[in-house]
Amino acid sequence: MQRQIFTEDHAAFRETVRTFLAKEVTPYYEQWEKDGIVSRDAWRAAGRQGLLGLAVPEEYGGGGNPDFRYSAVLAEEFTRAGAAGLALGLHNDIIGPYLTSLGTDEQKRRWLPGFCSGEIITAIAMTEPGAGSDLQGIRTTAEDRGDHWLLNGSKTFISNGILADLVIVVAKTTPEGGAHGLSLLVVERGTDGFERGRNLDKIGQKSQDTAELFFNDVRVPKENLLGELNGAFLHLMTNLAQERMGIAVAGIAAAEHLLEITTDYVKEREAFGRPLSKLQHIRFEIAEMATECAVTRTFLDRCIVDHSDGTLDAVHASMAKWWATELQKRVADRCLQLHGGYGYMTEYRVARAFTDGRIQTIYGGTTEIMKEIIGRSLLG
Repeated sequence: MQRQIFTEDHAAFRETVRTFLAKEVTPYYEQWEKDGIVSRDAWRAAGRQGLLGLAVPEEYGGGGNPDFRYSAVLAEEFTRAGAAGLALGLHNDIIGPYLTSLGTDEQKRRWLPGFCSGEIITAIAMTEPGAGSDLQGIRTTAEDRGDHWLLNGSKTFISNGILADLVIVVAKTTPEGGAHGLSLLVVERGTDGFERGRNLDKIGQKSQDTAELFFNDVRVPKENLLGELNGAFLHLMTNLAQERMGIAVAGIAAAEHLLEITTDYVKEREAFGRPLSKLQHIRFEIAEMATECAVTRTFLDRCIVDHSDGTLDAVHASMAKWWATELQKRVADRCLQLHGGYGYMTEYRVARAFTDGRIQTIYGGTTEIMKEIIGRSLLG
């Protein structure tokens, strides 16, 4: 089906992204996978190309365009290229809104130009060893010491954790924490007491640096409080819909690309003297996946438009996230199976897509959390 949500400007932007990937990412990606981290040069190149800070006001060096369809194009093309390691979506769509909507004028002047140029790489630190989706379980504390906050605690599974120059940390600023006692504090590279642990060894997305972070008596200046004191819970909830939409967009793009790759493969691969595509079982598998992708794409495109218009609610974002990522997981498994033994070889895209995509149903809120959100909205 012909997609109808993009304009000529979006199509031109898509070509820009593809050119960037071909020049600045694909030639180096294998090395980044071996290194376990991407080059900072790639971030600066993305800044020069205008791929960072798409929605950041122009006065700070951004694109000044809040249209989420540009973010969707970016997510789709990076997914098709298999370039999960360069986490521009995290930077633009998750961190960016916190800085632009919550930052003071002074904070914006201090951080946003580097954010848009690629000189400042960002991360957000919520998850702890004993607290994932449940913010009530956060133990990291920030004590008011007059002219600064004294931050203590640890975080884990932090994307961009090694590269990040600026980390938004969720911490308890009241003894009870929870919905009314959490705040967002910005910790900058080089701050005394801020240490990074190991670059975690994951089953997929090898080039995406994911780290443990430790805060030992870190003195965070009062001017690095982001948003309202004790207002982090509301701030976090406000931005979750966009985070989940970004993950969902990548999910359906991955499923479609895997289907495309596998359709080509079964036409070429022979078994019993004829192409696999001549076997009825194979045709049925392809037909089922194609139909599931087409139906999901229709729903996702509607959600993309609604989010661009500011009308998408948390429930439909949760629907999009769990459905698209679970579809991605099913399609990756079935496409790997149709590749036979070759599907298990990392030199084949389907193998890497299988491991890279497995995290999709977990981060940004697990499938189970998404169903709980939807169920509560319907049943109370």
